Amino acid sequence: MTADTETELVRRALELIQADGHPLYLFTLTAAEVLQVADVSRVSRDEAGTLLGYQRPEVKSHVHDIVEYLDSDSVIFPNAIIMALSSTVKFTASRGPNVTDGLATGGTLKIPHPMLGGPKPGWIVDGQQRALALSRAARTNLPVPITAFVADSVSLQRDQFLRVNNTKPLPRSLVTELLPEVDSPLPTHLSVRRAPSFLCERLNTDPASPFYRMIRRASTSRGDAERAVIADNSVVRMLQESYTQPGGCLYPYRNLTTGDTDIDGIHHALCVYWSAVREAFPDAWGKSAETSRLMHGAGIRAMGRLMDRVLGSIDIHQPDAAAEIRKHLDLVAPHCRWTSGTWEESRLRWDAVENTNGHIQKLSNYLIRVYLTARVTIR
Repeated sequence: MTADTETELVRRALELIQADGHPLYLFTLTAAEVLQVADVSRVSRDEAGTLLGYQRPEVKSHVHDIVEYLDSDSVIFPNAIIMALSSTVKFTASRGPNVTDGLATGGTLKIPHPMLGGPKPGWIVDGQQRALALSRAARTNLPVPITAFVADSVSLQRDQFLRVNNTKPLPRSLVTELLPEVDSPLPTHLSVRRAPSFLCERLNTDPASPFYRMIRRASTSRGDAERAVIADNSVVRMLQESYTQPGGCLYPYRNLTTGDTDIDGIHHALCVYWSAVREAFPDAWGKSAETSRLMHGAGIRAMGRLMDRVLGSIDIHQPDAAAEIRKHLDLVAPHCRWTSGTWEESRLRWDAVENTNGHIQKLSNYLIRVYLTARVTIR
């Protein structure tokens, strides 16, 4: 460290220009300096429900293992911490004929040193567990490679977070919640999940939705955890299946030519159908998955497939759509075993149904078969 240590860190660095306005810097910090410069942006929501941050919680066992290694006799720590830096950092190219090779430019990077209690100029995008371990290691002066890009936008930071962790086992719930907040183009396998992820959030935050505050998300606070009985991945997968398959009732809401989606129309259809489900199964609605398989991943997915059949024959915009849907669901209700008993045909006890492809398929096939057989009575 050089210059005024109370106001800035000054480090030798390489500057790479890949995208205008977002230079990339390669430099070094000590183990102790990493979290002095950068914060870990935890995923959460403010009082207005706005999504904050993007990082998953600390994995204490993983951090402990890294600390043990860092405190051992022989340490090689080659993996760079990836940071986003604010535009307050300043890079000055060195003078001389050999400063650049056409790809990178050598120089000096000045990073504002946060005053006590003030905001830090950086955020950890990848390597939060390593950064936490470095801050707790005995060897505080260990040189740590840093790769940093300038980005004040949280949306861009989230975008890079998802891309960097694209091949790593990020919790699906965390990815699900972050996707609607990323503005830039995403890989195909992620982009098809963006609309279902957005719809999941809307269902969870709309007071008129039957799922209001019932969906468990990565940002769900402890105070809401008891009420949040449905895993968001179950809802997203139910929506994605109907949204992406031509036979799904949500598929017609997509304009494949323009790429637009009638989100309001889908939200309305979902609220009407699932409100009818809530009324058809009042004793099974709103309970934990352990006490009601309707709130379980298998139940949500199976009722979603039944939704494709029911809404395929009903005009969701007609005034009596809710009552009509309820008539259809009443055909199935006597055969359901959400909280007790044994399912016919499969002979599975209600609490033996698991969130596996096999059980979801069996449950879906049974509900649809019962429905199609009985539907002739209301024609």
